[in-house]
Amino acid sequence: MPSNDARTFLHIAVPPAATGVIATVVSAVLAGGKGALGAIIGTLVVIGFMGIGMVVLQRTAKSLPHLFQAMGLMLYMAQLLLLFMLMALLKGTTLFDFKAFAFSLLAATIVWVAAQARYYMKAKIMYVEPESSKAEKAQKTGSPS
Repeated sequence: MPSNDARTFLHIAVPPAATGVIATVVSAVLAGGKGALGAIIGTLVVIGFMGIGMVVLQRTAKSLPHLFQAMGLMLYMAQLLLLFMLMALLKGTTLFDFKAFAFSLLAATIVWVAAQARYYMKAKIMYVEPESSKAEKAQKTGSPS
């Protein structure tokens, strides 16, 4: 992962991680150790799913910029669908408290999307790639007439 991508990931992943810590403490108080485990797993699932999606989206933006918006919409729909499928698969688990898992998953997802929106609103991203001076000099060669 290039350093700029890692910096972007760090700025976006820290708020959901903090939300996960809060959810873990609240779940531990309300549901005990299984609640804390559910909150930790829910937070890690969100950071993993959304982090992988962000890397895929950034790679797509660099290689196929004309597909960026469509890919972003499709990716978010796929992520939400996968999260719902994971919740359906784990609904009857006894390994951890499912309610703590579900609420931390929801909270971390909302915080991830908000942190990502905030980061990209504050980022100074060029809309047009400036051409290099070498390309301009190569085009201006020839007879001056």
